[in-house]
Amino acid sequence: MIAEAWLWLGWLLAVPPLVALAIFVAEVAMGLAAARSEPAALSVPSRIAILIPAHNEAASIAATVAGLRDAAPAGTRILVVADNCTDQTAALARSAGAEVTERSHATLRGKGYALAHGRDVLALDPPEVVLIVDADCELTPGSVEQLAAATRSGVPAQAENLLLPDLTAPALVQISSFALLVKNLVRSRGMTRMGGCALLTGTGMAFPWPVFAAAPLATSDIAEDLGLTITLAGQGIRPRLVTQAGVRSRAASLRDSAAQRRRWEHGFLGNARKHALPTLWRGLTQPSRVLVALGLHLIVPPLALLFLAAGAIELVLLAGGALTQVWTPALGLAAGLVAAIVFTALAWLRFGRSTLAFAALLQAPLYVLWKIPTYIGFFKSRQVTWERTRRAGED
Repeated sequence: MIAEAWLWLGWLLAVPPLVALAIFVAEVAMGLAAARSEPAALSVPSRIAILIPAHNEAASIAATVAGLRDAAPAGTRILVVADNCTDQTAALARSAGAEVTERSHATLRGKGYALAHGRDVLALDPPEVVLIVDADCELTPGSVEQLAAATRSGVPAQAENLLLPDLTAPALVQISSFALLVKNLVRSRGMTRMGGCALLTGTGMAFPWPVFAAAPLATSDIAEDLGLTITLAGQGIRPRLVTQAGVRSRAASLRDSAAQRRRWEHGFLGNARKHALPTLWRGLTQPSRVLVALGLHLIVPPLALLFLAAGAIELVLLAGGALTQVWTPALGLAAGLVAAIVFTALAWLRFGRSTLAFAALLQAPLYVLWKIPTYIGFFKSRQVTWERTRRAGED
């Protein structure tokens, strides 16, 4: 009787992490396949605007604007929104050749409001396509043309958003950069190949003007890019990933990486808690492969939390197995964990060796433990307000 009861209880505990692990493995497996070739000819819209939301970015804004002026086709409009700035961001952006609009509001603060303000300015003379680039980012050569051309299909386009490799960074920073690579490159590619949409990542994304004009931008959501992805997918608009375009930024310091990941992951978990099951249900009942794939993606927690939760449940199942000699739930979850670890290792072999050194990879268990306060904080003091990540060299 005890063994039978534990069998049922064990599987009840094992199934949720097994489902999440299976989705993760499927996305990574699909994302590891070679990229499909794209047509070489581009039809690039002639009226392009690049919108840069900036809050106290005096240290980098001039270089960012200059880099975009060099990278973009002639005639591209570059608009900087100096949002609640207390430094020389606006003046430096103007001197670098950008158009600048300044915004200040005591309570409505955050990137979403800056984007909405920029849209209001652009609406006076609307472009065909709007690219959004963060003030600390750079685009790889040809990215403006690739992204702008991709919007000809009437849907948003997302560049591969990655951190610049730095094998001299602390191990935990390297692992954090690799986790972002898995999410933004490997799993996003996998989602699109499973019939889903690309995840908008907040920078390196392009919108045809009609979509951008109607998008719900003015929000305090700390993961406004994910929220926008969910909203657009619900409207039948499927953002696409453009693998020929790339946006890059430098990894933050260890302390600032922790703060940045806290904001990203609290934002993801908040959206997942609210939207995962409703999105999946809508996808199954409509039916819609895009919504099903997005709903399944939202079920999977951030990588460290996935392994942490699955590992903790595996320990419980092993303890129960030792007491009852019923091992099947523990063996089933162990198989899922092994598969996820194997495919994560394959992702590192294929894409991650320039981002994450092997010696740093060996510290992955420490990284998982390092993230525990972030996940405890989600339940005890969840971050709900947008905060700018400090840049290198700032106090």
